[in-house]
Amino acid sequence: MTAATHSSLFPQDPDGSQFVAPPRDADAVLDGLDPEQREVATALHGPVCVLAGAGTGKTRAITHRIAYGVRAGILQPASVLAVTFTNRAAGEMRGRLRQLGAGGVQARTFHSAALRQLQYFWPKVVGGELPRLLERKVQLVAESAARCRIRLDRNELRDVTGEIEWAKVTQTVPADYPAAVAKSHRDAPRDPAEIGQIYAMYEQLKRDRSVIDFEDVLLLTVGILQDRHDIADQIRGQYQHFVVDEYQDVSPLQQRLLELWMGDRENICVVGDASQTIYSFTGATPDHLLNFRTRHPSATMVKLVRDYRSTPQVVHLANGLLNQARGRAAEHRLELISQRDAGPEPVYTEYADEPAEAEGTARRIRDLVAAGVPAGEIAVLYRINAQSEVYEQALADAGVPYQLRGAERFFERQEVREAGAALRGAARFGGNDSLLDDVVDLPSQVRAVLSTKGWTTEPPTGSGAVRDRWESLAALVRLAEDFVRARPEATLGDLVTELDERAAAQHAPTVQGVTLASLHAAKGLEWDAVFLVGLTEGMMPITYAKTDEQVEEERRLLYVGVTRARLHISLSWGLSRAPGGRASRRPTRFLSGLRPGSSAPGTRGAGAAAGGAAERGGRRKRRGPVLCRVCGTTLTDAGEMKLMRCEGCPSDMDEGLYERLREWRSDQAKQLGQPAYCVFTDKTLMAIAESVPGDDGELSRISGVGGRKLERFGADVLAICAGEELAGEDDES
Repeated sequence: MTAATHSSLFPQDPDGSQFVAPPRDADAVLDGLDPEQREVATALHGPVCVLAGAGTGKTRAITHRIAYGVRAGILQPASVLAVTFTNRAAGEMRGRLRQLGAGGVQARTFHSAALRQLQYFWPKVVGGELPRLLERKVQLVAESAARCRIRLDRNELRDVTGEIEWAKVTQTVPADYPAAVAKSHRDAPRDPAEIGQIYAMYEQLKRDRSVIDFEDVLLLTVGILQDRHDIADQIRGQYQHFVVDEYQDVSPLQQRLLELWMGDRENICVVGDASQTIYSFTGATPDHLLNFRTRHPSATMVKLVRDYRSTPQVVHLANGLLNQARGRAAEHRLELISQRDAGPEPVYTEYADEPAEAEGTARRIRDLVAAGVPAGEIAVLYRINAQSEVYEQALADAGVPYQLRGAERFFERQEVREAGAALRGAARFGGNDSLLDDVVDLPSQVRAVLSTKGWTTEPPTGSGAVRDRWESLAALVRLAEDFVRARPEATLGDLVTELDERAAAQHAPTVQGVTLASLHAAKGLEWDAVFLVGLTEGMMPITYAKTDEQVEEERRLLYVGVTRARLHISLSWGLSRAPGGRASRRPTRFLSGLRPGSSAPGTRGAGAAAGGAAERGGRRKRRGPVLCRVCGTTLTDAGEMKLMRCEGCPSDMDEGLYERLREWRSDQAKQLGQPAYCVFTDKTLMAIAESVPGDDGELSRISGVGGRKLERFGADVLAICAGEELAGEDDES
């Protein structure tokens, strides 16, 4: 070992990092590896790119690669830096390396490695101690918004904080944020110009108070290495060999840091799978993985496709999902080959409604547990956290223990607690609350109360905490509708009692049980049995996935869900939201050609397959892009889609009809004790005034006129469109 390496630039780990003399049995490290894993382990020189499918043993391959190099005397432990994305993954890698005789290798996250270097070099470059690290940036973002005179609620605050993080990892400065959002087709939670102002103020406050955040750790390290070539050379003298796991998840900022660590050398091994890129909203991009061969023409390329996790049946389904994929990531998809014995076929189940789907899932889980499958080896995976409540209830009713991962229990979420308090107050003092005057029924009372907490008839655009909050409140509205259907004479007080009983039943201590998790939270995990639920259009892909790339990321998310299963895989969907509801939902397009009775996309019958039971019921929903009826441009804005035309295209709206509709809506809103938009939004009224529907069918095709509104308001709207005077009082409904 050279003197420079021996007197390490950085403090040594307590587990010891002394160089291990190469034993004679270095080849023993290769025992048990398959041919492709062995190829990875022995490719110790030059750039190496490992394309590793789900369940193919990538961690085993790269840890044995490092250990083989160390034990053969080719690599010095202190000269190797292995980076990954979570502390859990880094800890697992360190543990495996110690077992293999390579305990001195540094295995860290990008942030941990950069922070260590920054702490070491800051006194030399700047002087003094490194500024204090801001553990949580939310409070400072809140203060920044207040100074900009922009009010953010708790959920918007979380989303804006996420936007600032995205901007920083994509190396976007505040002034450029609005343009970057437009270019990336990103759904910002607020006006991009406002977020840009908050971002700029946030950066100013950090400078004023001499604090840095986690993204600054990477940015400052990059800045030092770019400006101080002597320090860059010092680090390059320390670390001569790099291994990067989950390379499809690197951000532009992390890639820049990696390039500065390496310099002009090419001793790097990257491992990844473009088909598991599901975090693009955080700045992750598979482009660095896909462009690796272009940047390093001499690279050794190895594909790991032997799947040791899943049965041939699960693998066949996973491959089938990717066979329909489009885009650049799909061009590099891996065809997995199961190494396990045959298992049960995937189970596809169509239910009448969401509660039936949850109850059926709980019954099947109970049967699996009774058959000997440990509850801890079973998972229920869904697209968004708001879907958890019905499964929490169904499993509790079935006596099956469960645990939530990556989310609070439904009744412990802040918005649900706040809503419960508001409903409890309305039940107790509602007689003195003008908000509830003349409200028609219990669901209307609930909607009126929850409208003060952020619930609206139309969901917010985009994703994030605001959407999650709305979904939680919408779940309470649906629960009220279901409750009054079962108990027509129920009062608001009865509903509050029901909510309290449900919450109490689910507040049992956390036990080892069935995992309930979102698909994003399930990444990196695996179970014997996986239930993928709620697989309908609008949920998978999610309704706000608008561009082709966003839809393809949704497909990859489902692929990640499927590949979590070792043995049992179940996929299900409900045709309606509530019992007795209209069966208008369709199973996800991603299963077309895979589930029994469906046709592959692009073949005759594919439309029927995608439509499923909704078409069997005689109604075919419009498919394909929504085009402007004036200029033919594809529409993506929700408001423009309602109007069926671009905002700037000329309107042939009947102004007189529009005003009559607005007056009628105002009267209806007063009678219901709700905001006017709860009857119909302005855009929906404009669409009605432009199209002038003549019957129920024409009216129902207008966006914003659902089945319930058609039933309640349809007769009045059609009468107004026909120029008729409304008789006396409005019909009760």
